[in-house]
Amino acid sequence: MSRTTLNIDLNRVEGDLEFQVDLDGNRVVDARCVGTLFRGFEQLLIGRAPKDGLVITPRVCGICGTAHLYTAALALERMAQLPVSPHATLVRNLCLMAENVQSDLRQSFLFFTPDFVHPRYAAQPLFADIEAAFAPMKGRIVRSTLAASRKVVELVAIYGGQWPHSSYMLPGGITRGATARDLMDCQDIVDRTIEWYELDVIGDSLDNWLALDSADAFFSWLDAAPHAASALGLLTRFARAIGLHHIGAGARYFLSAGSWHDPLRWQPPYGEPAGLLPAGLYHADHGQLDAFNPDIINEHVRHSWYRPYPGGRHPYIGETVPDYQPDTDRYTWAKAPRYGDKVIETGPLAELLTGGDQLIVSLLALEGPNAWLRQFARLRRTGLTLHLMKQHLAELARQLGTPHYLPPPAGALDQGEGYGLVQAARGSLGHWIQVTDGRISRYQIVTPTAWNASPKDSAGQHGHWEESVIGVELADPADPIEIGHIVRSHDPCLVCTVHFVGRAERHRYGV
Repeated sequence: MSRTTLNIDLNRVEGDLEFQVDLDGNRVVDARCVGTLFRGFEQLLIGRAPKDGLVITPRVCGICGTAHLYTAALALERMAQLPVSPHATLVRNLCLMAENVQSDLRQSFLFFTPDFVHPRYAAQPLFADIEAAFAPMKGRIVRSTLAASRKVVELVAIYGGQWPHSSYMLPGGITRGATARDLMDCQDIVDRTIEWYELDVIGDSLDNWLALDSADAFFSWLDAAPHAASALGLLTRFARAIGLHHIGAGARYFLSAGSWHDPLRWQPPYGEPAGLLPAGLYHADHGQLDAFNPDIINEHVRHSWYRPYPGGRHPYIGETVPDYQPDTDRYTWAKAPRYGDKVIETGPLAELLTGGDQLIVSLLALEGPNAWLRQFARLRRTGLTLHLMKQHLAELARQLGTPHYLPPPAGALDQGEGYGLVQAARGSLGHWIQVTDGRISRYQIVTPTAWNASPKDSAGQHGHWEESVIGVELADPADPIEIGHIVRSHDPCLVCTVHFVGRAERHRYGV
């Protein structure tokens, strides 16, 4: 068979993404994930005051600004060893939860399921139901998702005054505390979102859904009405009918930095991770969970358009200096983060595996990582998040009147280094800051999509997305929708990962 190369320009992703795949016949034998714009936020921050990151980094992305703001505040708190009131952490968590729920819902039903109405699938028995539910801008679930997701993010605006690009978090707390009226408004938002989720997404109560704890229990549940006709039921039955549970495996390691900081444990000296869901590295092949170690995170630039350095560097000694080399074996503006020497996947699937969700653990053990399970885990996480939002509101009610901000001492932010980590909608997000004489001397951001969409590293290991498409058999190389299914199952966010520099136009296939 002759070897050919496809340049695939993916739409319905956040940002600009190209995929280059080499084919032997119809089989993908090599892949290059191409981030097409340079991200320069790290360079923009050098020389600025430490708190400037609280205004600038939420503008890294128009989808996950709350996650960047939260992470930037955490980095300053760790650097200066600042205490934080539980009141503030509860509000921060609630806002991050709302942002993640909005992102998960829109990605599922506005970005992922539109591929199901592709003409290739017109002969599928479920196609008419799929079209009625998921047709872009027309389907029943699409329209209800727009309304529900618009509503849930109003919770962020209650505390931040706006969404996106809010700046209401400060090292030591938040700009204003919750009031009884805030809690009433938030409770209404959460209750309405849960009601919609139960009716349209799962066709069952949230309690029953979260009680499912094995693959057998889930597939029995799926066969019953009205679960089978719910959005999640249709997505699952159709995705499996077209074989998405057999493709898109990728990396065998799953990383989570821990989800939603514990209001009581996020305090100095900030040693162990303080997430309500545990941090860790989950091994797909034997179910082992290793403790999380941020000291072994490193970034490679061997195949990226940055000033070269040998091997991988920890973010505290990393740099992001552009060095565009179009005629070499460098091919992207994304770096290659690694956990030690391991290629990892991050995102909802990783978050639930490290968090011990028994249904997700059981499904992974049954079939291994795949595109359907990755997308399924996103909607499973939505249910868990809504459940935790109710718990947070109940606890916040008990914190009314307690301090929401503990001002740092004078000079506390003038010197030092620190990092923050959260689970954003797409996975583990980290900020690393160093401050010298009251000015930022180094700032490095490692985004979830940088982990997933990384190029080859210094050892020649492909990034996770690249691994996930290698070996896939394309039914029609001129219309490689299989690549779209796999990549979109990760909820790509190239906006976070790369920014600011144009590129030459290339011959592309639209997917």
